[in-house]
Amino acid sequence: MGKNMGILRGTVLSLATAALLAAQPAASTTQPITGGGRFEWAIMNTINLPSFGAGLFSSGWGTYRNQPTEYGVTLKGFGKRFGMRLTGVATSNTMESGLGAIWGEDPRYQRDAGQPFGHRIRHVVKMTFMAPDRHGRIVPAYARYAAIGGSNVLSNTWRPDSDTTANHTMLRIGFGFLGRMTSNTFFEFWPDVKDRFLH
Repeated sequence: MGKNMGILRGTVLSLATAALLAAQPAASTTQPITGGGRFEWAIMNTINLPSFGAGLFSSGWGTYRNQPTEYGVTLKGFGKRFGMRLTGVATSNTMESGLGAIWGEDPRYQRDAGQPFGHRIRHVVKMTFMAPDRHGRIVPAYARYAAIGGSNVLSNTWRPDSDTTANHTMLRIGFGFLGRMTSNTFFEFWPDVKDRFLH
């Protein structure tokens, strides 16, 4: 577990550093997000397809490995794990949306369609750790950092004891950023897949 934690920590820190170094003062072409838009974003990013699919996968994997052990390897245990993840994601999205409103951080992912594949992959990684501000400048996503970290620490108050250690909390924070990167990848490339194969 310690080795896995070290690898995950190193990966997340490396990706964050790369994204920060690659940050450009580029401007967003999207209209600033409204209060209603923030509310809608928080709900939709909790229940959308990437989040739902990730929840099914992580809950199934947790049930298979019986982690946390208090839930067991039953269908009921699967449901508890899915519900636990859902509350964590909802809390994180609500915190990100609310905190970002204070200094104008836009949580929405903006595609980089039409660019070369490698450029788009770098954009996916970069926008995992960056976000547009109210002026359209791409800046570090401080509300996201606070939300993913804070929601995982906060969720320790209602998680089973075996899942509240420092290692488990750090692991969940790392997976929170990897989950955001996966979601960005889906939103970046799914329209292309749909147009090409499901037209």
